[in-house]
Amino acid sequence: QSFKAAYAGEEPRPSNLQCELSTMLEQDLGWKHIFEYRTAEGFSLDLAGPESKRAIEVGGPAHYLKEVTGGDYVVNGPTQFKARLLRRLGWTVAHVAFYEWDDR
Repeated sequence: QSFKAAYAGEEPRPSNLQCELSTMLEQDLGWKHIFEYRTAEGFSLDLAGPESKRAIEVGGPAHYLKEVTGGDYVVNGPTQFKARLLRRLGWTVAHVAFYEWDDR
């Protein structure tokens, strides 16, 4: 129970990027999804189609570390761990990084 509480304890705070992406996916591509979906295990998914177990996670700056040598962004440990757990639970999750969205 404490593991679930660690991941489910906070109220979601959607970013502007998350809201923009949600709107685009629904209006332009017709993908019906649930915004800030909480799985039975307690994981929060930014945009999710629970019946198909497909989701999109929007990675803001807090999900990354910056390499000292090359300056590239690297996904941090907690974000990698959550992605592994979701895959084990049968979810297919696409990730949209803030720095890639900004470069589009």
